[in-house]
Amino acid sequence: MATVHFTSNLRRHVDCPSVESTGGTVKAVLDGAFASNPRLRTYVLDDQGAVRKHMRVLVDGQAIVDREHLSDIVKPASQVWVMQALSGG
Repeated sequence: MATVHFTSNLRRHVDCPSVESTGGTVKAVLDGAFASNPRLRTYVLDDQGAVRKHMRVLVDGQAIVDREHLSDIVKPASQVWVMQALSGG
């Protein structure tokens, strides 16, 4: 099973410990993680199911490419990180 981690800045807003989830894509793995915490979905995904602009999702240290359909591949032993994106000037 892939492990989905949520960074501390996100955990300040929603109680979201790391969870294990099955699936071969980012969408499937996140759906599994959100099943036990539906409120978290609204922080990470928009109403169309795409990753919100201020969020980043990494699989095994690499940012996902498909932020709209979440079709990036996730291996059974992958580490998936969900975090708020940082910006500034």
